[in-house]
Amino acid sequence: MNLFGVLDISGSALEAQRQRAEVTASNLANAETTDTPEGGPYRREHVVFKAEPISFAETLDQHARGVRVAQVVQDQTPPDRRYDPGNPHADADGYVSYPNINPIEEMVNLMGAARSYDLNASVVQATKSMITESLEILR
Repeated sequence: MNLFGVLDISGSALEAQRQRAEVTASNLANAETTDTPEGGPYRREHVVFKAEPISFAETLDQHARGVRVAQVVQDQTPPDRRYDPGNPHADADGYVSYPNINPIEEMVNLMGAARSYDLNASVVQATKSMITESLEILR
């Protein structure tokens, strides 16, 4: 693999981790949202990654050369029901359905995405340095 292939792989990982961080931030921001336009509480979302080849020739080689977000799926766990009869979104029994979001778990996911992003950014910088040094040698 050439150095430009490394840049392609790291670039795809940077994009995937950026989207993962955005989805996680959205989960955190909506942790208390009890009413959405679709009706009901906000549903936690998960990012699903998929390894992919960068080019057709590499597809024949059967090695993954990048990563992309295959889809963003909603969590199907039931909402957290809390007794709050004064809330305008309470049902007839006085319970309000809240998103089933654990802020600690979301923060761990956000930290993982940030660290992965930083590592891939470091790979891009190191690769750029290697390309620059290669060009200097050729002079």
